[in-house]
Amino acid sequence: MIALTEPVLAKVTALSGTELPAYLYDLGALRDHAAFVRAALPDAVELYYAAKANPEPEILAALSDIVDGFEVSSGGELAHVAKAVPQRPLAFGAPGKTLDELTAALEHGVHRMHVESATELRMLAALTANRPASAPIGVLLRVNLAVDGGALADSALAMGGRPTPFGLDPAQADALAAELADGRYPGLRWHGVHAHLASGLDAAELVEVAASIVNWSTALAARHGVELTEVNVGGGMNVDYTAPESRFDWRAYGRGLGRIAEANPGLRLRIEPGRALTAYCGWYATEVLDVKLSHGTEFAVVRGGTHHLRTPATKGHDQPCAIVPVDSWPHPWQRPTAGQQEVTVTGQLCTPKDLLAQHVAAPGLRAGDRVVFGLTGAYAWNISHHDFLMHPSPTFHFLGGLPAGTV
Repeated sequence: MIALTEPVLAKVTALSGTELPAYLYDLGALRDHAAFVRAALPDAVELYYAAKANPEPEILAALSDIVDGFEVSSGGELAHVAKAVPQRPLAFGAPGKTLDELTAALEHGVHRMHVESATELRMLAALTANRPASAPIGVLLRVNLAVDGGALADSALAMGGRPTPFGLDPAQADALAAELADGRYPGLRWHGVHAHLASGLDAAELVEVAASIVNWSTALAARHGVELTEVNVGGGMNVDYTAPESRFDWRAYGRGLGRIAEANPGLRLRIEPGRALTAYCGWYATEVLDVKLSHGTEFAVVRGGTHHLRTPATKGHDQPCAIVPVDSWPHPWQRPTAGQQEVTVTGQLCTPKDLLAQHVAAPGLRAGDRVVFGLTGAYAWNISHHDFLMHPSPTFHFLGGLPAGTV
């Protein structure tokens, strides 16, 4: 079970039945958390938000004056983020960028291009061939590195150190670094390396990964006689859905990055968390439609389901939740009520995979009660298969507002 914050509990209680299911985003809690993260990082570290985690305009605006910039991963995200938070620095990453997307990125004045392949570098070189040498486009080579130690071994979502479509093989990165260093692309300037290698790591593991990335990048730059000015070590901070009260140790991570920065004077480090910034500010509220027993297991069927909140089905976990009792029952028929100590919470979809949480301690749970799922501020609504079975969309509510003057 997860504890509801006072603003969320008040809003869940006030919502009418026609407003459920509903996504609630606590913008005040989001800003407080982001400010804490920013304060834990040394001055040599830039904080970018990976917009793919949750691109709601209100979320982007709430973060805009706290983070140093935003990372986008498609032409659509680029246009959306540039409109929601204009004039903020953008970094453009992801494999398979099209010529149109790269053209749009240049038109929007993207701050850093993360080059993922030789083809991308060739396209960028062609697009910037007539660009003044005094105003080159800044690029980072994204590299698929195998890092020292075993930090990547336990990651459930590794994007480096093994065959993946992300980034450049180290040998190819070396070859492209040579091309950038010899001046054949006057419209481009190589600043350094990007390496987002895994997700779900703790602070000590991510410091270990960051040190390996910086060491490799420093050696690469030295081999080609260029100055290394930036290294982007990605995101990947663990969010533990089994222990919603726990948090990634940002202070320990900041101290570790500080040691790396001190050992490399003049080097700017950049991180780009997504889930670890916004997961905790989001809530998905719904109501119990029915309670029924099947082969010894009691099911609570709720309005909505994984077509709104795909995260538990994707990651194979139970989404932490809270129960908000509703005493009124407006119908003449008997109110379905749980007879066991635990229930399995499922949605309305015609698939056995529509599971939101199992073994939920909910003795006496009744149809009409409300269930509120926490940690839904990232990779929730925006990655879900909304149109399957054509159920109504949830409503959206933003709590806490934005400070005066925020875009």
